[in-house]
Amino acid sequence: MSIWNAALGLLARREYSQHELKSKLSGKFPDSGEEIEQVLARLIDQGLQSDERYVDMWLNSQIEKGRGPVRITYDARQKGIAHLMESAMQAKNIDWFELAAACLQRKFSAVADQKEKARAYRFLSYRGFNPDMIRYAVEQLSTSDSSSFH
Repeated sequence: MSIWNAALGLLARREYSQHELKSKLSGKFPDSGEEIEQVLARLIDQGLQSDERYVDMWLNSQIEKGRGPVRITYDARQKGIAHLMESAMQAKNIDWFELAAACLQRKFSAVADQKEKARAYRFLSYRGFNPDMIRYAVEQLSTSDSSSFH
């Protein structure tokens, strides 16, 4: 199988960042670094691989999964797309505070005591929200709980 066909086969299944695609192809064809670069350039020229398109698609999926900006940025670094992620997140104009609150609301029905609040903090922290966003989300859930009892 040629490098070109292997690359097309990968891209036929899903989008890949240039970094991911290069890594996958290097694993299959370890001694073909120069050829892999040429194939990648050809794929980009023909519009078959686009980091911008991949970033947009991947960012949407991360937001749908309830991931925060810290986690998204970290994962983007692993995928070799961090240089594009900051501008993509700004272009989307995401309200991270509301996303954190919605994510917490789906997971927890209430955060009444300190133990529940600690669980909520850990949950959102793991999801990649910063402390200010977490505080906001916990306050939103706490106030919606207390107002529903009146």
